[in-house]
Amino acid sequence: MKNLFQTGNILKSILLLAIIMFAVAPSKGQQLKPAESGYAPVNDLKVYYEVYGEGKPLVLLHGAFMTIETNWGQLIPELSKTRKVIAVELQGHGHTPFSDRKLDQATLASDVEGVMKHLKVDSADVAGYSMGGSIAYKLAIQSPKRVKKLVIISSTYKSTGWRPEIAEAFKNMKPEMFANTPMRTAYDAVAPDKTKWTKFIEQMIVFAGTTFDMGDANIAKITSPVLIIAGDNDGLDKIELSKTYQLLGGDKFADMGPMPKSHLAIVPGQGHVSLMMQTKTISAYLNDFLK
Repeated sequence: MKNLFQTGNILKSILLLAIIMFAVAPSKGQQLKPAESGYAPVNDLKVYYEVYGEGKPLVLLHGAFMTIETNWGQLIPELSKTRKVIAVELQGHGHTPFSDRKLDQATLASDVEGVMKHLKVDSADVAGYSMGGSIAYKLAIQSPKRVKKLVIISSTYKSTGWRPEIAEAFKNMKPEMFANTPMRTAYDAVAPDKTKWTKFIEQMIVFAGTTFDMGDANIAKITSPVLIIAGDNDGLDKIELSKTYQLLGGDKFADMGPMPKSHLAIVPGQGHVSLMMQTKTISAYLNDFLK
């Protein structure tokens, strides 16, 4: 009973922080209108995208239950000053319709590649947050020529990259926990079919609770420079995160040799949700790494 109570508290805390983020994002969100938006016909699905600014392309992949606006609204105005920003809404999220197609990282990464093909973008820098980060990892593994530089924000390529209590909390999610939340409001505002809400949540709960591992060997083969950004208390297992950085060629004594092409940034005093609210910090890291 004690473990169940603790798990319930963790899950409630995650949802509460997510709700706060959703509530804050629109008030401080993007004021820009996309230069282009539409649907890319990909893998029997119409995937929604928005394009901002001009310059070298940067693809943005949002976190679970989020939209372009709620995840990236505060960052797009800054990033699009010097870049062509391509923001994608994954299956069932935002404007992209719900599909009974099973959710997995490989399929979603293939969808992202399809959007790039549709927009005639041969390669781009890619940044993903949380679920979007795992999709970004998968894209770099299965379509390495598509990814120039990779930014992974508070994410992992395997289930064991999360602290055990987080994985346990995912298993205890229920659709009713998302009722009457800003997440539902954001969904209803743009979803093509609002009646799919419950099916979407049920599908995402299964996805979140499914174990996955893209393989240490595959991560070690990534040739793109990678920037990992994490909060010091964001739910990621920091021992596993350190191992990930080592697989990517990092964790060296750079004073005795060249600086690794991949970088690791641990932001102090931040959790999983609050990290993405640090707009100036995230923007500075991205601009410096992607320049």
